[in-house]
Amino acid sequence: MLSFAVMNYLGHAFLSFGQEPILLGNMIGDYIKGKKVLEDYEPSIRKGLMLHRKIDTYTDSHPAFVRSKHFFREDYGLYAGAVTDIVMDHFLANDPKHFASEHALLEFTETTYQQLSRHQTFFPEPFSLMFPYMSSQNWLYHYRTLKGIEKSLNGLYKRAQKMPPTLAAYQTFVSNYYQLNQCYFEFMDDMVSYVKIELTESLNS
Repeated sequence: MLSFAVMNYLGHAFLSFGQEPILLGNMIGDYIKGKKVLEDYEPSIRKGLMLHRKIDTYTDSHPAFVRSKHFFREDYGLYAGAVTDIVMDHFLANDPKHFASEHALLEFTETTYQQLSRHQTFFPEPFSLMFPYMSSQNWLYHYRTLKGIEKSLNGLYKRAQKMPPTLAAYQTFVSNYYQLNQCYFEFMDDMVSYVKIELTESLNS
C-alpha cells in the first residue's frame, strides 16, 4: 500500500451527496485503517468511512479507470492510480451534469468546507493539519483548472515516497486530454449509480 492519502477529494465529497456524516467519513477515510478504529466513530460517520472504502475498491476495478491508469503506468508505476485520481477530479469539476457552472462548483466547495469544519474533533491528525490549507486555498475548486492540476500533482509528489517528478504526468494528461475525459464519463456514470445504491442500502440497514 502506498504511504500517502489518495488525492481524489472532490470525488469523495461529491459522492457523499450532501449527507454531512457521510461526507465526514468519506473525506477522512484514507486516514482510518482497520476494523477496530472504525468502532471509535458513531454509526453515521462509520457508514461514510465504509463508503469511502467501497468507492476506492469499485474505482480500482472499473475498466475505464484501469484504462486511464495505463496512460501513466510506464512513468509512474504504482503511483499511476493516484495521478489518475487527480485527473478524474479535474473532469468532475468541469462536468456540467454535476456542476452547471463555475459558480455552482464554488458554492459546492464552500459548503463542503463549512460542513467539515463543524466536525473537526473527528479529524485524524494528518487531515486536521491539511484541512486549513485545503479550505483556505480551495483545493476542491482549483481542480477545475490546468494550473490547479499541475499544483495538485506537485503536491502529490511532495507527499509521496520515491515518486518521479510530475512534469511527465502533467504532459501526459494534457496530450491525452480527450481520451482521458472519455474514460471519465464512462467511469463516473457507473460510479454515481453504484454509490446511490450503496447509500440507499446503508440508510435501510
